[in-house]
Amino acid sequence: MSKKNKKGIVYSTNPDFEYEYEDEEIEETLPPEKQKLRVELDRKKRKGKQVSLVTGFVGTEDDLKDLSKILKTKCGVGGSAKDGEIVIQGDHRKKIGDILTGLGYKCRVI
Repeated sequence: MSKKNKKGIVYSTNPDFEYEYEDEEIEETLPPEKQKLRVELDRKKRKGKQVSLVTGFVGTEDDLKDLSKILKTKCGVGGSAKDGEIVIQGDHRKKIGDILTGLGYKCRVI
């Protein structure tokens, strides 16, 4: 992956010139009480299969994967976690909502 040039500089004749890249901010995980999660049913791009989708998580990828593992274990199904979303196979919206509420998260089941 290449870092993007955000200064708009295309070319420089200075042999000592180095691009200055802005480091991405490290995202801190909010405490469960401040998280507002949405649990919804999704079938798009999944060949008609139903999945429960948990969105709205603010935090690091490691914390997202930990929460995903808890949900997958308690529901007894597979799934994945990436790009701030947790995908759980099957329609387990109510059960996921109960689990998240028990862990202290604010969640809305749609």
